[in-house]
Amino acid sequence: MIIVPLKEGENIERALKKFKRKYEKTGVVKELRRRQEFQKPSLVKRANKLHAVYVQKMHRMEE
Repeated sequence: MIIVPLKEGENIERALKKFKRKYEKTGVVKELRRRQEFQKPSLVKRANKLHAVYVQKMHRMEE
C-alpha cells in the first residue's frame, strides 16, 4: 500500500504527482508488462548477454 503524507492545505495535483512518483518507483507497471508475454529462458539469457556487451563497450569508450 502506498501512503502519501499530505501537508495542511496542499494542492491535490501536487499530491497526485507525489503518488505517481512513488508508484513508478515501486516498479509495478514494469513488472506487469514483463509478465504479460512469456519469453523463453534462452532469449532472456541472450538479451542479458547483449546488454552486458553493450555496457562493457560503453565503459571502454569512457576510459
